[in-house]
Amino acid sequence: MKTARRFRAFLVVRTFLVVLALFPVSGSARAEKLDPAKWSLELHPAAAAPGSKVVAGLAAKIEPGWHLYSLTTPAGGPIATTIRIADNAAVVRFRVFEPAPKRAFDPNFNLETETYEGEPAFLIEIETKKDAVAGPTEVVAEVRYQMCNDRVCLPPVKRRAAATLAVDASAKVATVVIPAGYTEAKPGTFSAAARKSGARTATGDSQDLAFFLLTAFGFGLAAIFTPCVFPMIPITMSYFLNRPSGSRADSVTQAAIFCIGIIVLFSGLGLLATAALGPFGIVQIGSNVWVNGFIAAIFLAFGLSLLGAFEITIPSSVLTRLDRVSQQGGTAGTLVMGLTFSLASFACVGPFMGTLLAASVQAGGMRPLLGMLTFATGLALPFFLLAIFPSYLKRMPKSGVWLARVKVVMGFVILAVMFKYLASIDQVLQWNSLTRERFLALWIVLFAMAGLYLLGYVRLEGVSKDEPVGLWRLMIGIAFVAFAISLVPGMFGAKLGELDAYVPISNSAGLNAAGGEPALAWMKNQFPQAMEKARREGKLVFVNFTGYACTNCHWMKANMFTRPEIRSAMQGFVLVDLYTDGTDDASRVNGEFEEKTFGTVAIPYYAIFDADGKVLATFPSLTRNPQEFLTFLNTPSGVKSARTSIRATG
Repeated sequence: MKTARRFRAFLVVRTFLVVLALFPVSGSARAEKLDPAKWSLELHPAAAAPGSKVVAGLAAKIEPGWHLYSLTTPAGGPIATTIRIADNAAVVRFRVFEPAPKRAFDPNFNLETETYEGEPAFLIEIETKKDAVAGPTEVVAEVRYQMCNDRVCLPPVKRRAAATLAVDASAKVATVVIPAGYTEAKPGTFSAAARKSGARTATGDSQDLAFFLLTAFGFGLAAIFTPCVFPMIPITMSYFLNRPSGSRADSVTQAAIFCIGIIVLFSGLGLLATAALGPFGIVQIGSNVWVNGFIAAIFLAFGLSLLGAFEITIPSSVLTRLDRVSQQGGTAGTLVMGLTFSLASFACVGPFMGTLLAASVQAGGMRPLLGMLTFATGLALPFFLLAIFPSYLKRMPKSGVWLARVKVVMGFVILAVMFKYLASIDQVLQWNSLTRERFLALWIVLFAMAGLYLLGYVRLEGVSKDEPVGLWRLMIGIAFVAFAISLVPGMFGAKLGELDAYVPISNSAGLNAAGGEPALAWMKNQFPQAMEKARREGKLVFVNFTGYACTNCHWMKANMFTRPEIRSAMQGFVLVDLYTDGTDDASRVNGEFEEKTFGTVAIPYYAIFDADGKVLATFPSLTRNPQEFLTFLNTPSGVKSARTSIRATG
């Protein structure tokens, strides 16, 4: 799917070359080449009674060598054709039918594309209103499409074709028959072939969702071992196992109802988040200072609470009322008991919930609901299993001081996560207060404190002066201290691997390539100046559409651009960062420039321009394949020859 997105963007931006190359020729020749399709509309019959149907034939005449794409082209491929009837007082509804397209597997998009060449004819079934006013009315078909040949793609265009429909009550009502070979092109649906190939492009998204759900389930299981939950397991299970009926089936049933209560509450929170964000999430939520500030405040409260600064609890009056209802027994009582348990454990499971919701709302869609549903299932599952196999209760570790240690360590980790969201705010607002060095220093302190606490050198809840350190506690404590030490080189320019995606980018020479060579010279939000410099120095311009709070952007700059072979190739360009997610005018201008030029606001997004402003190549999104990115830098269409030409003329 990544290759498909890259090639689609590459085809779109190549239109600049076509437009500029054809500019000097005559007007008629230019119009002919930039509009390879002519459209016409014909109605059958041309007269219709109110409430009846007619068929409009929308015919395209496409020049040889060119093609357009079907109405059922899947996402991730080329731009699909769309057809609609413009608003008309006499028309109540319409349906669009397309002929069988030409299908062929396109390795550039990694899917089977559907195209039309020559003179395809689309059919539109139009139904007139029952109260349509008699007389002639102009029916206008609007079509949006993209024309491509074997070399370039033109920008998507909109065209209109019109025909006159006579609304006449005395007109003969015709029977509308759609010929064989035509299929209805419903919005949002793909043809069978497109669905099959589109499924291949969705593999990455499916894997990402699977990892997210697995993480959510793991969080639910981990929450069992928190101080608010673990001690309640024996008490809760005794309620199920000591039922008056003495029936094992009754115990399992009540445990299942209890679990449903837990799942309902947490899933309800996910449902609220999904409804609030809409089906597609919030655009650029990752750079929204208010959202990041809200999440940081929640994590600060939970972190300090876990460290013992204060206690977060649900009002006792609420818990008392719920407990009174649960004691009434029966299905309703057990269900309320599950709700009460969820609320009572909120202080410990809250950090897990906050992390999941923060990650899910940035992905959008149904992830908040799916994440909380999966989390609640992981949290509730042990209760259900213990009801089925009660003998395992005796094998569980006893509650004790180890729970207090888990609580304190969680507090340190939660505070570390909080600084990630504060760093996003700092970068978007360009305060430059929480720099990479300061951020890492704070993380080093927090993780070192967690490790030293487990080793007995920091006296907090759960650690006594003369208590011996067990093997597991020793190993985990050493791991925390080792992780803190591993962050120290990052303060002085060393790369941190995957962690660089979540750590602020250094403003100094911290992103040097191996060997201590000086960092690449980047211009910031200065595209016109970069073009001028390129003309003076006879170079091409490499544009990095990026973001202050974009983790993938950070990863690319820290781990891809610093590779020796990539860095060497990039030294031949004038390099410019164009930030699009800030709150300043420069970010707004950069975002508008990206959208106008490439039809997208996605980041990261990379483009190579020549000194005259022509787009030579583009590369959207993150890649972990150095050779793929090096190929983009060295061998996109015309880059090498253009660079040679510039130097020759310079």
